[in-house]
Amino acid sequence: MSLKNVMVAQSGGPTVAINASLAGVIRGVMASDQYETVYGSVNGILGILNNHLLNLTEIMNENPAYLDRLETTPAMYLGSCRHKLPDYLDDDSSYVFIFKQFELYNVGAFFYIGGNDSMDTVMKLSEYFAEIHLDVKVIGIPKTIDNDLPCTDHTPGFGSAAKYVAITTQEIVRDSTVYSLPSVTIIEIMGRHAGWLAASSCVLRVNGESAPHLIYVPECTFSVKRFLQDVKKEMAKHKAVVVAISEGVSLDGDAESAYQSGETDCFGHKYLSGVGKALEQIVRNEIGCKVRSIELNVMQRCSSHICSKTDITEAEQIGAAGVRCALKGETGTVMVFRRVRNMPYTIAIESAPASKIANQERYLPASFLNAQQNNITNEALQYFLPLIQGEVQIQMENGLPKHFTVQEAILK
Repeated sequence: MSLKNVMVAQSGGPTVAINASLAGVIRGVMASDQYETVYGSVNGILGILNNHLLNLTEIMNENPAYLDRLETTPAMYLGSCRHKLPDYLDDDSSYVFIFKQFELYNVGAFFYIGGNDSMDTVMKLSEYFAEIHLDVKVIGIPKTIDNDLPCTDHTPGFGSAAKYVAITTQEIVRDSTVYSLPSVTIIEIMGRHAGWLAASSCVLRVNGESAPHLIYVPECTFSVKRFLQDVKKEMAKHKAVVVAISEGVSLDGDAESAYQSGETDCFGHKYLSGVGKALEQIVRNEIGCKVRSIELNVMQRCSSHICSKTDITEAEQIGAAGVRCALKGETGTVMVFRRVRNMPYTIAIESAPASKIANQERYLPASFLNAQQNNITNEALQYFLPLIQGEVQIQMENGLPKHFTVQEAILK
C-alpha cells in the first residue's frame, strides 16, 4: 500500500510566524513514516481549485537550509486568499472538485493555516468529507496577529506583532519628547474588533515607561467627550502624551461615518482604518496642541527583524503537532495552546473542534481593563509579557534580511 501525501495551504492576513507553522508541517511529514510528499496549494484553497500546486518536499530537499530560512521569512510563502466556500448543501461543485484533486494527488491529510475565517473552510471540508465517507484528515493550524481565536490561549503571529507594537511605541515615545511643546501622539493599532494587540502595548511598563498613557480598545464603549477629558488630564502630567487605540474602536456621534467606508469582505467583515486620523483632527480642533496620528498598518504583521523567538518557536511546534494530530486520526479540529503557567512560562498544545472556532471572535476579558476603560491592568501585562520574549537570529545578506520566497511569477 502506497504512502499517502498531504496538502497544505495558507490563508488570511500575513504574519511573521505563519511560515514557521508551514515549516512545522513539512518537518512533521518528514518525520512521519505514513506520509510521503507535501503539496503546497498556492493562494489558499484557491490553489486546489485552480490546480496551482507546488511540490514542497521536492523544493525543500534541494537544500537543507531552506526550511530554516522559511521559518524566519514573514508573510505567506504560498500566498494567500480570502475565499469563502459555500455551504455544500447549497452548492457542492467546489467540494466535488477538491475531492477529485485529493484523489488525484493521493492526499490523506489537509492542513489549513489561518485565522477565524480559514477555520470555516476546515469545518466545512471536514463535514463534507464525513458526509461522503472520504478518509482525509482536515486540520486547522491557527494564526492571526489579532489574537481573537476562541479556545486557545493565544495565536501564532500575535507575539511578534505585540513585540513590534511595543518597540515601535517605545521609539515613538523617544521621538515625541525631544521638543518642549506640549503634544499628543495617537497610534492606531490593528486587531479588528478585539483589543488584544493595542492592549499589548502596556508591556512597556515593565521597563519603567509611563507611556502609552492611554489605551483604548473595542471592548469598551468609547466617548469622544471622555477621551478629550482623559487627554487633558494626562497633558497636565506629561509634556508628550501618547495614546494607543485599536482600529476597531467606534467613535460616538457622527465622527465614525466620516472615516469608515462601510465596505466589507467576502466574510462580511468591515474594512477598518482611520480612527487615529479622526481623533487627531478632534484633538487639533478641541485642544489646539501639536498632534499627530500614526497608523502602524501592515508593518505590524511582517516585521521579522524584531520578531519574538517564543512566537516563532511555538508556531513551528504547533504546525508539527497538527501532523501528529492527523496521524492519530483526528479531523475537523484546530490546534490550540493551553497556558499551564506564567512563571516559568509553560504551554501545552492541544486540539479543539473547528466548529467552536470558525467565524467566532474572542475578546479581552474584563479583568484586563481598568475601571476608567482607558488603560490596561497588570494582570494583562503578565499575560502578554511571556509572548514577546527572545530574539531570533535572522540570516542577513548585504545588510538586509535574506528571505525564502517563491518566484513572483509562480504566485500569479
